[in-house]
Amino acid sequence: MQQRVIPSSELIINSDGTIFHLHLKPEQLADTVIMVGDPARVAMIAAYFDSVECEASNREFKSVTGSYKGKRMTVMSTGIGIGNIDISVTELDALANIDFATRTIKSDFRRLTLVRLGTSGALQADIEVGDIIFARTSVGFDSLLGYYAGRNEVCDLEMERSFMEHTQWSNVLAPPYFIDADQELWEHFKDSVKEGITIAAPGFYAPQGRYVRLQPADCNLNEKIESWRYYGRRITNFEMEGSALAGLAKLMGHRATTICTIIAQRVAKQAQPDYKPFVERMIRMALDKLAALE
Repeated sequence: MQQRVIPSSELIINSDGTIFHLHLKPEQLADTVIMVGDPARVAMIAAYFDSVECEASNREFKSVTGSYKGKRMTVMSTGIGIGNIDISVTELDALANIDFATRTIKSDFRRLTLVRLGTSGALQADIEVGDIIFARTSVGFDSLLGYYAGRNEVCDLEMERSFMEHTQWSNVLAPPYFIDADQELWEHFKDSVKEGITIAAPGFYAPQGRYVRLQPADCNLNEKIESWRYYGRRITNFEMEGSALAGLAKLMGHRATTICTIIAQRVAKQAQPDYKPFVERMIRMALDKLAALE
């Protein structure tokens, strides 16, 4: 069967041979990729590298590839939100698995390890500011994964049904999707983190239950989320990107997860604006763990 040639309108390659948004060339991408939201956090992580081989920057997408304790890594910022994860993961996969010269899928699959390091708000009273939560399951309040074939095959539909029934989920919203992180990564990190079920919201305000001037459609949604239980498991925290990362990576065959430092206690309605020391602790832990990962 003749291979599909991907049109230039579907996969845009810049004149210098870099991919459209990320401005990286295939050979500049490491197999291990640390993803962060804030472009300034790229420099914070790259400062720990033993050596740096290349840097790239375009809009909110800033990347540095280097080495930490002998392990080649790329750290990349994505900016905020699900849409940017769709761009980032798709283009990272293309760098790894598309032949740019022929615009066809390579015969040998290259698996990436994608670890998002983020900040987050806790949804349970016993989770403290500074805790590090590993999203063993990510919950997508966005509708992104439904645009891709295979959505139901990689999601936990029974968990989804349980959650929707408990929260009396509105029919004007897309059904939330529940998708597990890579099991290898969970086993590797579990002695240094707390297990979580992490919601990725498509916004910072009403989608996370915040009431500034516009009232949320369901002012009790956060209370319903906090009280939901599934075989002893519970929702632990809010962030804004992890579901798309987990879902796209699973559909593509990569291993991925999201790890977050808690910087706000939503139940106690408290936040820690000076959270840099907590983030640095998470970064050091993650770098050491990834350097030791096979």
